[in-house]
Amino acid sequence: MNEPKRVFIKTYGCQMNVYDSGRIVDALGVAGYEEVLSAETADLIILNTCHIREKAAEKVYSEIGRLRRFKTPETGRPVTIGIAGCVAQAEGKEILRRAPEVDFVVGPQNYHRLPALVHDAGNGRKIVDTDFPAEEKFDHLPKTTAARIKLRGVTAFLTVQEGCDKFCSFCVVPYTRGAEFSRPVAAILAEARDLVAAGVREITLLGQNVNAYHGADADGSDCNLGALLYQLAEIDGLARLRYMTSHPRDMDDRLIAAHRDLDIVMPYLHLPVQSGSDHILEKMNRRHGRTAYFELVDKIREARPGLALSSDFIVGFPGETDADFEDTMDLIEKVGFAQAYSFKYSPRPGTPAADIDEQVPEPVKAERLLRLQSVLGEQTRRFNESFRGQSMQVLLEKPGRMPGQLVGRSPWLQAVQVDAPESLLGTLADVVIEDVGGYSLFARLATPGQTSLAWDGERGLRSEVPA
Repeated sequence: MNEPKRVFIKTYGCQMNVYDSGRIVDALGVAGYEEVLSAETADLIILNTCHIREKAAEKVYSEIGRLRRFKTPETGRPVTIGIAGCVAQAEGKEILRRAPEVDFVVGPQNYHRLPALVHDAGNGRKIVDTDFPAEEKFDHLPKTTAARIKLRGVTAFLTVQEGCDKFCSFCVVPYTRGAEFSRPVAAILAEARDLVAAGVREITLLGQNVNAYHGADADGSDCNLGALLYQLAEIDGLARLRYMTSHPRDMDDRLIAAHRDLDIVMPYLHLPVQSGSDHILEKMNRRHGRTAYFELVDKIREARPGLALSSDFIVGFPGETDADFEDTMDLIEKVGFAQAYSFKYSPRPGTPAADIDEQVPEPVKAERLLRLQSVLGEQTRRFNESFRGQSMQVLLEKPGRMPGQLVGRSPWLQAVQVDAPESLLGTLADVVIEDVGGYSLFARLATPGQTSLAWDGERGLRSEVPA
């Protein structure tokens, strides 16, 4: 019996890439590969790359340089190296020119072709496959086996939408992931049911612009994300639903109603705004203003008072003045965020913003980012601290670092560490928060009869709900 071939995948970037890496493993499993956790023992090494951050391509080339040693005869076996993901899509043939160690380059829309690509690369062909194929990759990817799902735990990502048609002036996603595409409802429901049957309790729906989802329903009608959430909520055994990443312009009434009506939809929403300045939002081509964002936040919080918000911010965008930055700080103070991701603007080659002459000096960007992160960090600290002494329901996901400790997530996506027996893994446990750390909440199991609590994001108060 032939020994299984081994594949090691290093994943960069977003949750979409995490999901994609799992599907890459599924596709290669058909070709006899099993996943390993170290490049040292792998026959096939794949870097699943991200192009969002500054110097993303150069970081990939540096990693390729470190992998070069596996291509030497001393390894005693042939090793194939592939580059996947958004850097692969953006760089294409340039990767093979600069890094001859690489055997193949494959874009995000072509993972279903990997077994054939790997076979051809193993026979000495250098391959670049970055076309946007007419066939839909999800129709050709094999189903994830129950055994693999169980290995990945009680939470799972599920891609429902890919690509973006918004063309924000700073973003490469429309060029690396292509136009918006939504998977059919039936395919999503089938995959979700398979996940739940294998023990998954929480599913996070993914898309580059997930709330632009408009998949075909069973009757041929158009189904938006809100309507999809109502259908997913009917799956027996599924305890929690989340979704990301959203665009404010696609947050429609049906989706807001789902937050109001469905307890299974968690009270936490990532809603990137990027800037609080109308001037900068226009230059970013976001196609909404600060007032529209405020109005949307009010509408969402009215529908779901316990909902907490996170967001993304870019500081130092070309042309950003001191007044523009103060508008962003004002928006942050007025909205209040449980968590946020913030970055200095860095030009992405090929995007319109990269050609704007009014680039902000690096020292100014750094000073603004420091101020912004200080305020956001304090908001996160206050949000987490508000749960001290309170009870909540936590999905226990995995053993902690300490004996007798389990780690899970709160409804608001906080990491929670609990002293609890391993028999509770995969369950929703009522806990009481006893301490708050820099990145985690620390809890004990609640005694029977205690209630879980819903956070009031506007006033920092809570109202009791049944546990």
